[in-house]
Amino acid sequence: MLKYTLKRLLHGAFSIIIVVGIVMLLIYGLMDRDLVLAQDGNYSKISNNSRVIYRYQRWETFGYLDFVSYAEYLQTFVDDGTLDEEARATAVTLGRAEDGSKDSELTAKYTADFRAYYESKGYTVTRLPAVLIRNRVADGGQPQLFAYKDRPLLGRLWDYFAHLIYIDNIHYVPENQDIGERGLTFTWYDPMYGGEKFSPALMANGTRYKYLVYFNDKFPYIHQNMATINLGLSFSVNRGVDVFTTMTQSQGSWVQSMITYPTGLEEMSADDLHTASYVAGSRDISPANQSRFTDDYTSTRATLNSMSKLGFSFVIGIISTIMVYILGLPIGVLMARYKDGLLDKAGTVYIMFISAVPSLAYIFLFKGIGAKMGLPSIFDMDNGTKAMYILPIVSLALPSIASMMKWMRRYMIDQMNSDYVKFARSGGMSETEIFFKHVMKVSAIPIIQGIPGSILFAMTGAIITERVYLVPGAGNLLTEAINKYDNSVIVGVTLFYAVLSVLSLILGDVLMATVDPRISFTEKAR
Repeated sequence: MLKYTLKRLLHGAFSIIIVVGIVMLLIYGLMDRDLVLAQDGNYSKISNNSRVIYRYQRWETFGYLDFVSYAEYLQTFVDDGTLDEEARATAVTLGRAEDGSKDSELTAKYTADFRAYYESKGYTVTRLPAVLIRNRVADGGQPQLFAYKDRPLLGRLWDYFAHLIYIDNIHYVPENQDIGERGLTFTWYDPMYGGEKFSPALMANGTRYKYLVYFNDKFPYIHQNMATINLGLSFSVNRGVDVFTTMTQSQGSWVQSMITYPTGLEEMSADDLHTASYVAGSRDISPANQSRFTDDYTSTRATLNSMSKLGFSFVIGIISTIMVYILGLPIGVLMARYKDGLLDKAGTVYIMFISAVPSLAYIFLFKGIGAKMGLPSIFDMDNGTKAMYILPIVSLALPSIASMMKWMRRYMIDQMNSDYVKFARSGGMSETEIFFKHVMKVSAIPIIQGIPGSILFAMTGAIITERVYLVPGAGNLLTEAINKYDNSVIVGVTLFYAVLSVLSLILGDVLMATVDPRISFTEKAR
């Protein structure tokens, strides 16, 4: 079994890479890249050459291409001491003519070098002449010189998976930053709680996060910032925040508590010092930071009072899954046991109703019924009660219960006509013994295989259900990203779904083989 599991994991990893590659090909190769600018308010406010430069810069941000401006190229010479600022100011000034005939001698030299260097690397070098109106340069019409190159699919795939997991280390802060002594510090008493509460923590200097490992009173009680998953930075759905953080960070209103800052200042605050990360120079430019922090680990997330998107989706999904197995399995068994009886006919009517009616229709139907009964019909993170979970859970469970009833009934009826059942009857076994000792056990095997998938996919949320009931879950994250052309979120959520799919298949096979020893994935059939 171990050999089989490892083999499936390798095949699954390869499949995940292929799936992500196909999605990247669709997004970056076949979709019109101008669509990412459709909802960009800044893009509509600029014109002429500035508009062109902004477009290419945004395309680089969204991962379509690599872009280098002539000004950035000259800055590298300033940084290494080859050019001084005065010479750079002269060289960066382009003449109005597209062919460079009106450039200064120094400008002509560096523009020629720029063109030769980047064309040798496969870039396309473009020069935009000045946009003139009545012989005067129009707004945003200054001449521009830049180079760009579309990023190849394999290179993009490699960069994505190479940076998928970041391990924090004491060399994160650049060497030219004066941060004091780099290293790790372990304490049994977290200074965030005034240094008096027993709460072990591993802290660091020179890393991205101040706290690498810490304990608190929230499940799972031990937390870490040492390894960070980077699914992709959002540009519109949750601007500037990684997809994984978007799915896992808390939501809702601030929760204040008494906090002891590194300077010793105590005050009521929602700052979560355990999330403090490094921002160069942030302490010196802010009096508030100077009163609270002793270094540049000043960027913190707020403590919020509600669960994350994954949390809401998982709670609703896992409870509905439990309802499916508690109700769907026994009813399906009884329908098969008393085939063509009253329960079987009633169950068949229910299955046909759920299958025939569009999901959106019956969700709104139950939402209306629930509202008439006084149940909350929308989510409220700040003032809601546990009753607001009832309608989404029931709406999500109803179709799955019908499916479970249908398949359990079908599996059992198929088994009741098998040869081993006929042999058991001829041996004198009663119908009840045959049904419960043999038929139900064999019929449950394919149902058991789906249990891991049902649990894991509870985290993905339900798109329609969450939208109807305004659940702040992960269900509509992918559709929102598609509508807003947020490429990084689309790729990140695709990877998340692909990993869950692979794990559910492998765990399902392992569970099935554990329940039924006759099933072997290691021996060849004879």
